[in-house]
Amino acid sequence: MELQNNLIIFLAELRRSVRFLAISLVALTVLLFFLSSGLLATFQGHLQEKLYFFSVAGPFLAHVKIAFFGALYLLMPLLMYVLWKALGKPFGVSGRRLFWFVAATCLLFYAGTIFCYLVTLPFGVRFLLSYQSEEMKAVISIGRFVNFVTIFILAFGLIFELPVFMIFSAQVGLVRRATFERNRRYAVLIIAILAALLTPTPDVVNMALMGLPLYMLYETGILVIRLLRIDESRQPGAGTGKPEGREDGDA
Repeated sequence: MELQNNLIIFLAELRRSVRFLAISLVALTVLLFFLSSGLLATFQGHLQEKLYFFSVAGPFLAHVKIAFFGALYLLMPLLMYVLWKALGKPFGVSGRRLFWFVAATCLLFYAGTIFCYLVTLPFGVRFLLSYQSEEMKAVISIGRFVNFVTIFILAFGLIFELPVFMIFSAQVGLVRRATFERNRRYAVLIIAILAALLTPTPDVVNMALMGLPLYMLYETGILVIRLLRIDESRQPGAGTGKPEGREDGDA
């Protein structure tokens, strides 16, 4: 019943901002559509190959996708604020704690996208194109190229936020650090599945480029929880005066 009530509170809080977010996303997408040619040229710099289209609407749809991706990217702080405000409502997370969760999430998201754009994406593109030869040349669709780049970058940004959500779940008592530590093998399995689903291509290299950083972030989340002793106050005997616990006044 408590989980159900928390879910209802979360959805109710989230619903208040949906209309504003939708309007902002559409308006910014329309604005960025006129700048999408420059964004496409920037992305194509990683490819260093010509792009082709195989339908009349192909170039137009590619520019719309880039504009939508740019809008999502720029609105991420607002999206994270709305999400964390809704997540924190059932657990009483507000004020300074809410600010730090939003700030850390945005920082990690942009760090993940920059890492992907500067390191992972060029390496992945070069690896995939290394299989072409004199007899077999790449003919790359503009639509598929835009899908590959935007999904890859956004996915990296999202997975880099994993430690923050682990810390939040430990702080509000949803999942203890010991649970994360005991279930590492299941975490590896879930990470492999996520890497297969989120990477635009099913090759092992691109899956590894996403899966390995994701597992490192998982271990980072466990380490931060341990160092900050976030869930220590929820250990057995905490605040009860027993020798193995803490007094309520301890920080």
